[in-house]
Amino acid sequence: MLPNPLFLSLCLALVLTGPVTATAGPVEPLVIAHRGASGYLPEHTLEAKALAYGMRPDFIEQDLVLSKDGHLIVMHDIYLDEVTDVAERFPGRARQDGHFYTIDFNLPELKQLRVTEAFRRRGDQFEQKYPDRFPLWKSSFQLSTFEEEIELIQGLNQSLGYDIGIYPEIKKPWFHHREGRDIALRTLQVLKQYGYHSRKQKVFLQSFDPEELQRIDRELMPKMDMDLPLVQLMAETSWGEKQVERNGFLVNYSYDWMQEAGGLQRISRYADAIGPWAVMLLQKNNDGVQASPLRQRAKEQGLPIHAFTFRADTLPQGIEGLKSFEALLTLFVGELAIEGLFTDHPDKVRAFLRRHRQPAASETTPAPSS
Repeated sequence: MLPNPLFLSLCLALVLTGPVTATAGPVEPLVIAHRGASGYLPEHTLEAKALAYGMRPDFIEQDLVLSKDGHLIVMHDIYLDEVTDVAERFPGRARQDGHFYTIDFNLPELKQLRVTEAFRRRGDQFEQKYPDRFPLWKSSFQLSTFEEEIELIQGLNQSLGYDIGIYPEIKKPWFHHREGRDIALRTLQVLKQYGYHSRKQKVFLQSFDPEELQRIDRELMPKMDMDLPLVQLMAETSWGEKQVERNGFLVNYSYDWMQEAGGLQRISRYADAIGPWAVMLLQKNNDGVQASPLRQRAKEQGLPIHAFTFRADTLPQGIEGLKSFEALLTLFVGELAIEGLFTDHPDKVRAFLRRHRQPAASETTPAPSS
């Protein structure tokens, strides 16, 4: 626990009637740079990853999709629409649904695209998703491959002497399978090529797709003589992170079972940790907000929690009483004692952890008198 007045006042404000605390004393959570230092530079660019590296997270995240010519591209979605100038650069290349798919472009074409902060189109206008972040269409950024990013992080590990890990996510395997591509296999091939093949290396592999993670765990990794820690990401069904075909139509896969009794026990058979949306760790009742059963169930199954996404400029909806990023971190680090967190602002999380770090025993225990 982090004993300070802010923590106590927050508990009273939220009426946390059933707190879940760490039983073995405070342990600092893993700091995972979410899409790099994405609170400061366009997400998933090499510049954002280099800046994140300097903020000393434990891991840097890579979302992965496939190009037409089989390259793993580091970007958050299977669409290019909302972070690049693809509509202006390659008009007429959208599919019938209006989206420009990464898998429809080869690497030379993708390298021509200009990357910017996430935006939404309003007619001819661009509306920036996070208005106070790096301005739209300024400077020069481009997409990168998984290999390029690994080489950047490994190179910085060598030149600076740190040991910062990677945290790749396989995006929408179901979509890639429908396109005749095996993105999971390709991801494992690249990981092994760069020396990530066992739990001795600093790597986690994550996905929202439980069936694909089970395939990786039970089929692909044994064949490739690999043993990587796997993380089951948890979504709301309405997000459409995975779709399945029923009666000739694609419908959203139901994630409800993951939060039901016995759900995490099923996950523990193939995954080493879970990555829930932070709001899933809390629940409302007549008295206010309390810890949801998910935290205790994860502890019972020995599943660390790496929650997402902690942003200093956009506090999560659905958590009453939170007025600051400090309060948010106090709740999840100090009270819920999560084992890892994805953040757009790794520097701010590091600063928070330094402020609340428990002194070492040698600093608090008087030396015995002679």
